[in-house]
Amino acid sequence: MEDVKLRIPSPEAELGGGIRAATGVRVLLKRDDLIHPELPGNKWRKLKYNLEAARAGGFGTLLTFGGAYSNHIRATAAAGYYGGFRTIGVIRGEAHDPLNPSLAYAVSRGMELTYLDRATYREKATDEVVDALRREFGEFYLLPEGGSNAEAVRGCAELPAEIGDGFDVIMCAVGTGGTLAGIASGLGEGQRAIGVPVLKGAQFLEGEVAELQRQAFGAATSNWTMDYEHHFGGYAKRTAELDEFVVDFEERHGLRLDWMYVAKMMMALFDAVERGEFARGSTVVAVISGSDEVPVVG
Repeated sequence: MEDVKLRIPSPEAELGGGIRAATGVRVLLKRDDLIHPELPGNKWRKLKYNLEAARAGGFGTLLTFGGAYSNHIRATAAAGYYGGFRTIGVIRGEAHDPLNPSLAYAVSRGMELTYLDRATYREKATDEVVDALRREFGEFYLLPEGGSNAEAVRGCAELPAEIGDGFDVIMCAVGTGGTLAGIASGLGEGQRAIGVPVLKGAQFLEGEVAELQRQAFGAATSNWTMDYEHHFGGYAKRTAELDEFVVDFEERHGLRLDWMYVAKMMMALFDAVERGEFARGSTVVAVISGSDEVPVVG
């Protein structure tokens, strides 16, 4: 990956629009979406040490799982393209022709696609399914769906130290829990993290986040919580209220938020500010972890 120009540390900028004057709360945007057009945000952070581990283990192939519109599938394809790995994407559900733009991008970056019916996909982590994939594709380095494992947590833990200004709270969207686990592990004394799950009924993720921290660093931390009230119907679900928020935010701040993850987190932040949950004088960091736009390959 030496030839890939990554914007690390990613930039940060204060959110304008009068929010600080009105509430006394300073909001900083951590623009991880600007790390790289094809490897944005938490996707690069999650992959960084996994790629090192794959190379150190002598693996030439990366295999991972995801839905037909998975950002993780796209990022793995890009990482393989730039890092010299063969990549295999195991996609939930049936094949469709023509490919949607997300999968077409992955294929354009050299990824081989295979499909599992939904019942088999639910068993993707079992030895039976993984062994069958090894018989079909040979040896590979296995990346979990969403990319969250101990190596991913180690990569995400590097984010807080990049923030130049002191801050009190950092907020991020939560899918599989790896980003929150890492960010919380990297916080300093007196700082805390709030994760905003995009899944409905995501309370089970508390155990997942704690376990990821234990796997990566030997112990779970107590400096994080989750806001379960801003899923807007669940994963890949949206409402008119959320869509209006995305449009209004872009008009006010010139940034279009990814509605599947980032917009839900940002709306949770705005609601918390409005309810007075952050003390005046606080600085809150919002992690802009990525974009839902499919990269254009030149």
